[in-house]
Amino acid sequence: MRPVRIAFLIAALGAVQAHAGVFDDDEARRQVTDLMVKTEARFDQQAKGQLDLSGQIQRQAEEIARLRGQIETLNYELEMAKKRQQDFYLDLDTRLRKFEMAAGASAAAPENSASAKPAADPAKENQDYEAALNQFKTGKYKDAAISFAAFVQKYPDSSLAPNAQYWLGNSWYAQRDCKRAIEAQSVVTTKYADSPKAADAWLAIAACQQEMGNPTGARRSLESVLNKYPNAPAADTARERLKKK
Repeated sequence: MRPVRIAFLIAALGAVQAHAGVFDDDEARRQVTDLMVKTEARFDQQAKGQLDLSGQIQRQAEEIARLRGQIETLNYELEMAKKRQQDFYLDLDTRLRKFEMAAGASAAAPENSASAKPAADPAKENQDYEAALNQFKTGKYKDAAISFAAFVQKYPDSSLAPNAQYWLGNSWYAQRDCKRAIEAQSVVTTKYADSPKAADAWLAIAACQQEMGNPTGARRSLESVLNKYPNAPAADTARERLKKK
């Protein structure tokens, strides 16, 4: 009987081990399957996140391109506005100069030849001034600065000296040299304070101060226009600029 029992136990043990082996394989496969499902889910989530991020980057790139285009457009419009304003002042300068020359000629009275100073040559003054102004008009700002500086030195008492000094400042400003531009325009506001160009010179100074990061100084310069020249055309511009500050 003993051998039979031993054989039975061996058979039973084999069956149990076989069942355990099957169970272990099923459990392993289930765990592998769960792991694959979880891995794929994470992968899908990461892929979706990457797609969303890519979409955001693309939208931001498009927005940046749109804003860059707007900035370029605004810069172009600003340059055109500056050019129109410059052309306006040049035209106004020419008209006023002709008017002043005509008024001066009609009001001139004969002087005693013994005590009178040597007569100036208005034609030569006008020629030199016009040459400098044409250099400015054609964008030769460095040459214009030299010519206007020479003019005010050569003709300090000329009726065109305030205008020349004003355009000297604008020539420096056009070269992005705000320091020299302010120095030149300050001469207009002091030495030629009664000139029609003085109010415009204060506006030019304010623009330079703003570009140099001095908004307080720019505000004071604009207020100077209103205080000193409230009825000048430049006063309207000063008021508009002050509203934006």
